Amino acid sequence: MAARPRVVVIGAGLVGCALADELTERGWTDVTVLEQGSLFTGDGPGLVRQTDADRTMTEFAKYTVAKYGSLTLEGRWCFQPVGGLDLATTPPQLAELRRRHGWATSWGVRAYLRSPRECAELHPLLDPAQVLGGLHTPGDGVAKPLRAAEAQARRAIDRGARFLAGQRVMAIERSGGRVTDVRTETDRFRADVVVSCAGVGAPAIGRLVDLVVPLVPLAQHYVRTITLPSLAGHNDDFTEAGKPVLRHGRLSVREHVDRLGLGSAAPRTAGPFAPADFEQPWAEAVRLLPALADAKVEDGVTSLVAATADGKPLLGEHPDLDGFWVAEAVAFPHAAGVAREVARWLVDGQPRLDLHASDLARFERVQLAPGQVRERAIRTFAGTRHDEPRPPLRTSPFYERHVALGARFAETGGWERPVWFSANETLPELARVPASAEGRTAGAEAIVARERVAVFDLTPATRLEVTGPGALPFLRTMTTNELGHAPGAVTYTLLLGEDGGVRSDLTVARLGTDRFQVGANSALDVDWLRRHLPGDGTVQIHEITAGTCCLGVWGPLAARVLAPLSTTDLPADGAVTAFIGAVPVLVLRRCGDPGWELHTSADLGRLLWDTLWEAGQPHGIVAAGHEAFSSLRREDGRRTWGVDFTAEHDPYEAGLGSAVREDKGYFLGRDALLGRSAATVGRRLTSLVTDDLVQGKEPVYFEGCPAGYVTSAARGHTVGKNLAYAWLPVECAKPGTPVEIEYFGRRVPAVVEPEGPDGTRRTA
Repeated sequence: MAARPRVVVIGAGLVGCALADELTERGWTDVTVLEQGSLFTGDGPGLVRQTDADRTMTEFAKYTVAKYGSLTLEGRWCFQPVGGLDLATTPPQLAELRRRHGWATSWGVRAYLRSPRECAELHPLLDPAQVLGGLHTPGDGVAKPLRAAEAQARRAIDRGARFLAGQRVMAIERSGGRVTDVRTETDRFRADVVVSCAGVGAPAIGRLVDLVVPLVPLAQHYVRTITLPSLAGHNDDFTEAGKPVLRHGRLSVREHVDRLGLGSAAPRTAGPFAPADFEQPWAEAVRLLPALADAKVEDGVTSLVAATADGKPLLGEHPDLDGFWVAEAVAFPHAAGVAREVARWLVDGQPRLDLHASDLARFERVQLAPGQVRERAIRTFAGTRHDEPRPPLRTSPFYERHVALGARFAETGGWERPVWFSANETLPELARVPASAEGRTAGAEAIVARERVAVFDLTPATRLEVTGPGALPFLRTMTTNELGHAPGAVTYTLLLGEDGGVRSDLTVARLGTDRFQVGANSALDVDWLRRHLPGDGTVQIHEITAGTCCLGVWGPLAARVLAPLSTTDLPADGAVTAFIGAVPVLVLRRCGDPGWELHTSADLGRLLWDTLWEAGQPHGIVAAGHEAFSSLRREDGRRTWGVDFTAEHDPYEAGLGSAVREDKGYFLGRDALLGRSAATVGRRLTSLVTDDLVQGKEPVYFEGCPAGYVTSAARGHTVGKNLAYAWLPVECAKPGTPVEIEYFGRRVPAVVEPEGPDGTRRTA
């Protein structure tokens, strides 16, 4: 690729314009933006809320606010920081606002909890008798989408970019696994990089390159009222608004000079605006704003927004076609932030923010079925819980046995995974779990796993087989630890980006000279490894998850269950092949594990379960779910990638330096780690013991000031403690340091807990 590649952006909406601006600012000036219609048409309410449960989404919005606040178009503003005011009318809603306030504090957004009287002072049209409180975010506000788009486009044009209207894309041509041209109805454009920013039209663009773009167009209603006497003289045509944007549930309200604009999302896929669409939102608005009682809707519009199954954007490069990128399903408040990260990704080779939750490659293949995408997108858009009854999508060979034991399931990667089992509600260990504790049955399961023996279904965990004469050099290059051990070794190691950030953690079992089994985290790891395969065919990667299954047999009596069944001595550390009864299995154990993993083919899974279950009865074996699994992991001090640490953190910050062997030779990210160590870090993933159990994402205070945030938390049922991880500056991370956690508006005392040199709390 040329030093300054030819870039074609499909779509001159807000994301396309922002991307052209960000790319040209970084020196990629050969940028052509194609729009099938007219440039800079259509508009929206322009509501910007920064705070989200997801830190990355909040960072997107923070940058959008900062950028649009600095833009003008012919002397007119692009963003007005009038503020936002989220309202609560019920106690659960008020509790949720307190939680949102914690998110804002964690992610560095200025926000304040307000009383009903203070809410009415901020927005005098509001009836304080109808609300219990509010969350005021002064930096939120309203934007002019068309102005922001055109202002960014003009800056890009000044640097050399072209914007062309009336260019409907008909084909994207390719050669040798790369894009080469974009062909429209009238022209052909040479391209080294193509970026789809087509919005609801993205699936059609994806089909041109055999790519499923899993989004669904869903309706969003917006109406404007007639002139309101109560707003007369409050605003002028230049400023348009002065009061904060109101939000309650799915209703939003903003000023348009002397009228109000009201928005509401609707989980349907098509149809023009009809007055009946807005009857319920209008009734809710009248209840909150009595000034609307004598008003009416003057005009309304239904627009379509691109929705995904999890509510996150779709960002990244086509898995099988170099140079074809997508930046889709991007909500208005995130447009500039997304554009900046995609530009960094293209120009610098990787983004700076953690984008794993937005990565195009995050979905399993089965999750891309149109019906699945539509159902999940509607559920997420409407705020419907995903744990409501639904047909199972993927099940392990043990599913029927789980159902018979009363499993309560949650979905992960499309798999039905047991959370806990109602069959365990009569366990005697339940008496040792405090009556006030959440998840008491899971607590009893965890105690059994520590004191007797429990079996866990680990089938949903991603498993790969890496083979070929180049397998060892490839894995050594891709990961941080030394893998050149004799067959039978099991090694914990990390995947890094070029900047040294941790992209994932893996468990690698060497099964032969040229054969490895890799325990990974998700489809993202598969995509990352495949992108780096050597072109000489010496390495093959096969995902074996669907065709295999895995049980974890853990606890001090696990050996008594397994040893009589096994034809081979159970390994203290490493991997061996054996028969467990009549079932051929791969037995894995990593040093410090509380037992053994048993891997076999899916067709033999039920026989393996039944063999273990029968043999385990004299020893009090139980089936245990993921909630107990998470509790035990936390007690053992094991971090979870994507939750406790991400690509924004290096191994030493995350307490994983023992998995890095800088002296083994080159590996991806090694150069960025040179000079770094546990002694040089400025922040640290820190273990906390808390007075009360928290949930994660709460702000942590040191000496009264926000200092960091919680990543995850769990009850340590067998140690009798509430445990959490948090990112804190090193000066706050010393064992014994007292801190506080803001949890739903109150301060929970906590203390920094010592950990071993490898980051562990305890050994099973």
